[in-house]
Amino acid sequence: MQTVQDAPALRATIRGWRAQGQTVGLVPTMGNLHAGHHSLLKLAKARADRVVASVFVNPTQFGPNEDFERYPRTLAQDQAGLAEVGCDLLFAPEVATLYPFGAQHSVSVHVPQITETLDGAHRPGHFDGVATVVSKLFNLVQPDIAVFGQKDFQQLKVIERMVRDLSLPVKVMAAPTWRADDGLAMSSRNQYLSEAERALAPQIHATLLQMRELIAKGHAWRVVEQAATSKLERAGFVPDYAVIRRAEDLSEPADGERDGLVALIAARLGSTRLIDNLLFD
Repeated sequence: MQTVQDAPALRATIRGWRAQGQTVGLVPTMGNLHAGHHSLLKLAKARADRVVASVFVNPTQFGPNEDFERYPRTLAQDQAGLAEVGCDLLFAPEVATLYPFGAQHSVSVHVPQITETLDGAHRPGHFDGVATVVSKLFNLVQPDIAVFGQKDFQQLKVIERMVRDLSLPVKVMAAPTWRADDGLAMSSRNQYLSEAERALAPQIHATLLQMRELIAKGHAWRVVEQAATSKLERAGFVPDYAVIRRAEDLSEPADGERDGLVALIAARLGSTRLIDNLLFD
């Protein structure tokens, strides 16, 4: 596996692949990779001749009081893991490569409407940072496909909307959420949890399963949301939201609507913010 940090080297390698008629897949990450990330690489490998993974802790998607400085950076470990799962090229740029005029003075990509709810409401500017850095990576790599994890469901929908609205020639693929045996969605932030918090964390997935079950039994979605929030609070979480939305666009469902729904939770456990979701279909 080759590792490059600058745009000319990245583009030169990809030009060589293109000259041989090979297709290219992209898996954008912020590093500190685990089995969930590796599953994205495997999906990309199954759909493209060559796969590029990016490792970049993107400053523009972190708020002023969030964990940008302490976000784990484990490049050597990430390189070894990516090589094992067959990644062809690792792009690990410096901030100046993606933000040549500085992160605060960068062109910003804003995807309206779908970014203004849920995590967009609780983390102002977060999805502008996501859309901006992903658009930069798409421009640099020009992939045929790009794979994103379903755990960050709203992020996935934002990127799908951006690609469609800007007519970008990229097929966005969703990879299923990778879970521990007790149901906890794998995340780089799980390592922030204390032993006691880690034992409680699977309650998020259990709550999502209960939300799906109650909807299937005919309970009103607003009642189900209230029950889920109360359940999480009793378990020791501080929920930002526990909601049921239409999976297509994250809008509120109509009364009695059952098809095409997703439950989404974001909640704090101690100092750690965890997110998860569950499609009902």
